[in-house]
Amino acid sequence: MSLSINYKAEAENILKISGVNPKKCMKCGKCSGACPAYDSMEYHPHQFVSMVQDGDLEKLMKSDAVFKCLSCFACIERCPRSVAPGKLVEAVRLAVIRKQGMNRLKPEDIPCMLEEELPQQAIVSAFRKYSK
Repeated sequence: MSLSINYKAEAENILKISGVNPKKCMKCGKCSGACPAYDSMEYHPHQFVSMVQDGDLEKLMKSDAVFKCLSCFACIERCPRSVAPGKLVEAVRLAVIRKQGMNRLKPEDIPCMLEEELPQQAIVSAFRKYSK
């Protein structure tokens, strides 16, 4: 099933959901320097900001980088202009998982991933984040 996505409208929605103003970014890279998932991400926090600002969402929404973000918000803490790249990443991830057929986690996948020490709240949170 092929989905037609209006990326301009999606960019506006992402900015609305995140509450982020990417125009404040001065491209200093401090957010990416603080990111513990930097090495495993195809696109880094500062690139997310630029790509959302430029409306280049197609690459972001098809990238695994949105799912490799740890949501630790170290990027938000390091940003001198309060741009909050982590909030943009979360908004893009939410847009991706809301698209039909793009779920990353299915209920039947969960049992094999569980560990006894894992808090139940983490399981529910992950399921909400990665499913519709």
